Amino acid sequence: MARFEITLLPGARELFELHARELPQRDDLCGAFCGALALRAAGVLLEPDGAPLDQDAVALAAGSVVCAMREAGTLPLGEVGRRDYRVQIPVIDDEDVSGTTAAGVQEAITELSGGSVVALALAGPWTAASLAGLFDLLAAREQPVALIANHATHHLWGSHPTAVQLLEELEHGDADGPPPDWDVGHFACVAGCISGARGRLYVLADTYPALGSRGVHLQPGERLAAAIDRRDKPAGGMLVVARAEDAESIRRGVRSLGFEERMWDNGSVTAGTLR
Repeated sequence: MARFEITLLPGARELFELHARELPQRDDLCGAFCGALALRAAGVLLEPDGAPLDQDAVALAAGSVVCAMREAGTLPLGEVGRRDYRVQIPVIDDEDVSGTTAAGVQEAITELSGGSVVALALAGPWTAASLAGLFDLLAAREQPVALIANHATHHLWGSHPTAVQLLEELEHGDADGPPPDWDVGHFACVAGCISGARGRLYVLADTYPALGSRGVHLQPGERLAAAIDRRDKPAGGMLVVARAEDAESIRRGVRSLGFEERMWDNGSVTAGTLR
């Protein structure tokens, strides 16, 4: 009899509830979308001025920029995009550098939480084993913690695998899945995992409802690690979002796993560089 174990990060239930309400991301705001989920799952519900905290608030604090025109192929099949920005966000013409930097998300999390929540930037190394070690370390925490992956989507499985493909991956760890849905640099939250005899599937809370089941889909550890590694695109990594009082113990844990705590350049620019 096959047995599988489901593990969620602390605070994942709250993150999933917020995720369902916030979908979909606004154009170019995937990093800000994920930053807002991580902050609110950690208990930061309002901006310092008392306004509700959402992806637009994070985008402003992070220095996000949006592309004036949406190019074909930049959205998953079935998505039409969303440009109902609540605030005015700087606009540029170059789609290749629009979006949000990982450093911007990190800074926005600190600023909007008043320093009560921090984001540790992990640049690698990214393998299925190191990803599993990181997830297991964080799953053992008591207070809320969120994982934001800055990755290349074309390394992932498509987000609608069959039940047989999922079972094959969990039982044998070497399954072939559906082709990827799209090919962009992206942010998504990793909120849980399902472990089997030989394989592990990670639960991604993504930014578009067309992906998986209302934005939630499963990815093999090998594929997710390769996507975060982003060897064929500007660099990727993961942000570990935790309450400030937990940061040092988490930092010690990730160092013991061999991770390098360092920010990466994902190729996006910030609003400050446009002035």
